[in-house]
Formats: sequence, C-alpha cells, structure tokens
Amino acid sequence: MLSAFGSILALLCGTAFLLAASGLHSLLLPIRGQAEGFSTSALGLLGTAWAAGFVAGCFFAPRLVRRVGHVRAFGAFAASGAIIALLTGMWIDMTAWIVLRAFTGFTMAGAFMVIESWLNERATNENRGTVFGLYMMVTYASLMAGQMMVAVGDVQTTVLFMVTGILFCLSLIPTAVSTAVTPQPLAEVSLDLKALYRNSPVALVGCLLIGIANGAWGTLGAVYGAQIGITTAQIALMMSLVVVAGAVMQIPAGRISDMTDRRYVLAGAALGSALVGLLIFLASPRSAVFVLPMTACYGALAYTLYSIAVAHANDHASPEDFVKVSGGLLLLYGFGTMVGPLLGGFFMQWLKPESLFLATALPHLGLACYAALRISRRAPVPIDEREAFNVLPAERAVTPQAVMLDPRSETEEETTPEPA
Repeated sequence: MLSAFGSILALLCGTAFLLAASGLHSLLLPIRGQAEGFSTSALGLLGTAWAAGFVAGCFFAPRLVRRVGHVRAFGAFAASGAIIALLTGMWIDMTAWIVLRAFTGFTMAGAFMVIESWLNERATNENRGTVFGLYMMVTYASLMAGQMMVAVGDVQTTVLFMVTGILFCLSLIPTAVSTAVTPQPLAEVSLDLKALYRNSPVALVGCLLIGIANGAWGTLGAVYGAQIGITTAQIALMMSLVVVAGAVMQIPAGRISDMTDRRYVLAGAALGSALVGLLIFLASPRSAVFVLPMTACYGALAYTLYSIAVAHANDHASPEDFVKVSGGLLLLYGFGTMVGPLLGGFFMQWLKPESLFLATALPHLGLACYAALRISRRAPVPIDEREAFNVLPAERAVTPQAVMLDPRSETEEETTPEPA
C-alpha cells in the first residue's frame, strides 16, 4: 500500500508543477497583454484559443500517446508547454500569442490525460476515493499557487515567463523517475449530444452556459482587475479567491441539492450569480475593499454550478453510463469556454470593464430560466434513488480521462460481466 501511494504521490507532484505553470501562465498573459495595450477583444481570443486547443487535445492526444507511449508523450507535452511559455515572453505579439495559446491548450490536455490515466491505473476500488480526493486538492492548490506567483514578480519583465518554463520542466521529473506501471491506452473521447439531451436537458444546456460564463471570467477577470486599477497582487488574490470560494461552497450547495430537486439549487445558484454580476456591473466598484468580497461572492455561487449540473445528469444516468455522461458534459463545458471570452471581450471593449459581469449574467439568467422551465416538465428523481453529491476538481484542469478516477466509476467495473 505504501509503495502504491508513493508512486501516486510522485505523479501528483508532477501534476502540481504542471498546474502551477498553467495557473501562472494563464494569469500572466492577460495582465501583460493589458499592459502592452492589446485590445480587450483580442485578449478574449486568448481564452477561446486555449479552450479550442484543449478540446482538440481531448480528441486527438490519445492517438499520439498510443503511438509513442505515455512517458514519451508526457515529455513531449511538458517540453512543448515550456517552449511555448518562453516564446510568449520573447515574442510580445498578440497574433503570435493567440496561436501559441491554442497549442498550449492542446499540450495541456494531452499532459493531463496522461497523468489522469496513470493515476487511474494505480487506483483500486479500495483507494480510489483517496486518490480522487488527493487529485482534487492538488488541482485547486496548484492553480492558486501558480496564480499567486504573479503577485511576487514583475509582469513587465521576462522573469515570470521563465519561471513558467521552469515549472513545466519540473513536471517532467516525477513522471520520468516514477515506478508506476505504464497504464493502458487512453480511452477514446466521444460526444453524443442526443444521448446527453435525452438523459438530462438541463445538464446539457447548463454545462454549455456555465462554460460560457466561466470562460469569460477565467480569461478576462485579470483584465477587468487591471482596467479598474487594482494592483497586480490584488488581481492575483481576486482570481484565487473566486476559485477558493467556489471550491468551499461546493459541499454545502451539494448537500442541499441532495435533499431536494437539484434543479432548484441549480436555478437558485445561477440566479444568485446573475444578480451578483449585475450588481457589480451597475455599482462599478473600483476599490479592492469592495471588489474582492463581491467577486468572491460571485465565485461562491458561479463555481458550484458545474458540479450540481453533473450530479443532476448522473441522477438520471444508468451506472454503466457514468463515464460517458460525465466526460461528454465536460467536453460540452469546454465548447462553452470558447464562446465566453469572445462575448466578454466584446462587452468590455464597447462598454466598460464591469461589462464582463454582464457577459456572465446573461448565460446565468438563461440557465436559471431553463432550469425553472424543466422543473415544470419533468419530475425529479426520488431522493432515495440518487447518488450522493461529490465535489469535482476545477473544470479547466481536468479532461474526460479524469472521470474514471471518480469513485462512482467503480460501478461500471463491477457491473461488467466476466467472460464465460
């Protein structure tokens, strides 16, 4: 048992470096771009390009891994991330950044899929919950650690870009020396919209709309902070607080959803997110004293929505469809994150910085209304027939491969008949 967890911890260490590099780079680019005078719409394209590359990586990276193996593929992905990070520091050009950001999304998807499949190979039915919990903790902690590095560096120099490259390279070491057994080939990723809609229309529409809202904030939140005049350290703290608040609130929101129709909680949290966003849009606070708690409140509501939507979908899905449903919804969320930065960038370009929250409020209002409509059309799953709510890792840090790490995926293994 100790040796098994030792190899898992080595892989989680590599994951930590990879996510810290991703968190630092994703926050550094919009802040530096804002300082360079790049337009808000162009900065929004950074998020769209990353999301497009990430979704493409989920579909095509497994083919590369099958050809060259997990260790070589992960080395290629991590090295590519380091090269791209260094190039963005050397080559300050918006068009180049957009293209490079798409490649970053692709390499991150591939690297995550390798690590997640490796962890899944080492997990057993007895320790799967522990492995999944550790992975979830690492994703949140590492993303926040990477973002907070911006607070202690100078975004006007190339130092933070070099630090990003170093972190990508460090992620290579634990996997290179790990004694973990090489996992099975990566599972093919598919997206069956008709099946997802038949299973749960609210979850399908909800994950797309949540992706739009979260994609807008995740890409342009730092630009909003820079445009209203708060310091770089305060921007990093603001972005981290949103993630922390969302992670902490998943548990109480999930427990409430266990006791009632999850669509009520989904509609309520979406409406609350929209109202907080509209309040920030109308009040236009420019002091960190007000901005930080208000954005934290926004994160506490907005970043619980995805987990509740997935839980609602799984209430309707059969146990053997858990992986397919959850993986499909994650991909759908990814498609939404392509649209959100474009919408947010357009609003911020033509109105004011706080218009970013108008771009998030619109999909949240749409989700609240659609959930309310579906409540009147379909009866809820009886409480005693549901599975308990599970907290999920940060959506931008996982691939459909990570779904197999979820303890609920054990059911699929257990229900598969053995050959005669």
